[in-house]
Amino acid sequence: MADDARRAEALEASDDLDAAARALFGLGRTFARQSVRDQLREPSGRAVELSRVLIVQAVGEGVTAPAEGDSTPDEGGSGPGGEVTVGTVAERLGIDPSTASRLVADATRDGYLARSASARDGRRACLTLTEAGRELVRASRRFQRQVFLEATGSWSDAEREQFARLFVRFAAAVAGRHAALTELA
Repeated sequence: MADDARRAEALEASDDLDAAARALFGLGRTFARQSVRDQLREPSGRAVELSRVLIVQAVGEGVTAPAEGDSTPDEGGSGPGGEVTVGTVAERLGIDPSTASRLVADATRDGYLARSASARDGRRACLTLTEAGRELVRASRRFQRQVFLEATGSWSDAEREQFARLFVRFAAAVAGRHAALTELA
């Protein structure tokens, strides 16, 4: 018990942890200012709304992106029975189902998603990526990896791999904490 108290006290007084916490919020501000919209463009040259990227990634989550030149992704592991619905998207993004419905409608209108009747329950609509949606997933993944590689360009491969694992773990813990707090509200 005394060891736990000493450890908590040491963590409370850590300048490194304070700096990391400030850096995290600084990153949030940086990404909020940086226009992903302008950096991710369709082949037509049209800028892509960030919400479209988030929606297609949520629909494509669990979908293995095909290699360059291959147009057929592995579409397993989506929702119940492999189906992705508006509810699945809302859950994956941690947003209200009505907001997810509006964003899905926008992404469908823009040609990134297709709706079809569920094979399991005809009253439900299933979402799938169109070719434009799959290309947006590929482009956004390339962009995200490029940002990560540029930001860690002077790091060793071992540092980059270790940070990647820890950062994914950290992001999952933050998302889990947010979900738990949302359920309490």
